[in-house]
Amino acid sequence: MRRIWTNARVITGLSDEVAPEDLEILTESGRILEVGANLPRDSAEVTDCGGALLTPGLVDCHTHLVHGGDRAFEWEMRLDGATYQEIAQAGGGIASTMRATRALSVDELVDTALPRLDHLLAEGVSTVEIKSGYGLEIEAELNMLRAARRLGQLRPVRVITSWLAAHALPPEYKGRGAEYIDDIAIPGLERAHEEGLADAVDGFCEGIAFSAAELEPLFARAAELGIPVKLHAEQLTHQGGTAFAAGHGALSVDHLEYATPADAAAMAAAGSVAVLLPGAYYMLREEQVPPVAAFRAAGVRMALATDCNPGTSPMTSLLMTMNMGATLYRLTVRECFAATTRHAAAALGLSGETGVITKGASADFALWNAESVAQIANRIGFNPLKARVFKGDFV
Repeated sequence: MRRIWTNARVITGLSDEVAPEDLEILTESGRILEVGANLPRDSAEVTDCGGALLTPGLVDCHTHLVHGGDRAFEWEMRLDGATYQEIAQAGGGIASTMRATRALSVDELVDTALPRLDHLLAEGVSTVEIKSGYGLEIEAELNMLRAARRLGQLRPVRVITSWLAAHALPPEYKGRGAEYIDDIAIPGLERAHEEGLADAVDGFCEGIAFSAAELEPLFARAAELGIPVKLHAEQLTHQGGTAFAAGHGALSVDHLEYATPADAAAMAAAGSVAVLLPGAYYMLREEQVPPVAAFRAAGVRMALATDCNPGTSPMTSLLMTMNMGATLYRLTVRECFAATTRHAAAALGLSGETGVITKGASADFALWNAESVAQIANRIGFNPLKARVFKGDFV
C-alpha cells in the first residue's frame, strides 16, 4: 500500500541534528519512497500522525536475549563483595547459564525470550541483535540461534544473529581454549552457516575467556565464509582485543572500558563502531569508564545497547540504556540518539537500511508523545512511545 505519513515532527537521523522538521514520508511495500514537504498524494492513503515526534525505529545492537535460567543470586553475591572473575571461577557466571540453556528445547528458549523481546518492542525497537554463547556445545549453540530466528518470525522485528560460541569455556574444556575453538566454535560456525543462522561471528577476548591468538583461527574461518566479525573486548582488563578486532575489519568492538586512545585510532581506521554497554557497567559497579573522549577525537562512531543478559545486564530497556549513556558516560542527547539508531545499525552492517529515515530505507519508525529526543531519554521508567511502525505497517 502506498501511504503518506503526515502531521509529524520528523527527525531523520541522517545527521547529528535532532531538531524535528515538518516533513512527510511516502512509503510502499515496506520501504521509504520519498521524504519531503507537501508530497503529492497520487492516490496514496494518508495517515495523520497527530503531531507526534517521528524518529527512526530504535536498534538494539548487542543482546543475549535467548538464554535459560536466572542469575539474580549472583547479583546478591556481588553485593556481598564477590567479583565477576570470582563468580566465574567458582562455576557461576556464564557456566551457570550454560547449564540452564542446555536443558531447554528451541520451543522453550523461544517461550522464555518472548517477554524480553516484547518489552524491547514496546519501546520502539525495530531491530534486535541476538547472540548465541550460552550453549557452549554445537547443538545447544545452534538451538539458541534457531530460537532467535523463530523470534523474528513470531514478531514484527528484524532479528540479526551472532555466533558467539567463543564466549566462555565449558568445564569439559577448562584450560584448553585453542582446542575448544577447533572442536566447537569453528565446526559449529560451519553448521550455522549452512543453516543460514549466523549473520556475524563474535567472541569474548578477556583473561577469563579467550586470547586474541586463540580467536584468530575462528575469525580467519569467518572471513573464508564471508561472515563479518565483532568482538567483546577490553571490558575487565586490556587484552589487545580491540586492535585484533580492528585488524579483522570488525563491524563493532563492544564494552571497551579499558580501551586506549591507540585502540580508538585503530577502530577509526577500520571503521569499527564502539558499542558501549552501560547496563553491565552499572550492574558490575565498575569504575573504569570507556574512553568516550578518545572515541570522539578519533571520529569513532559510538552505539549504545542493552546487553540484555541474565547475569551482568538483565535489562530490556533501550530507553534506560540511553539515559545511562548520558548519565554515566556523559554522552550528549545527540550522541545517545545516534547511538541507538544509525550508529547501532552500522554496528550490525545495516547502514542505510534502518536507523534512518531516507529514501530507500526500510520504513521502520517510532512515534513518540514527546517534544524532543531529550524527553525520550530523560525520564526514568517512563515510556513515551505512541506507536511503532515496522516495514510500513503499524504494529
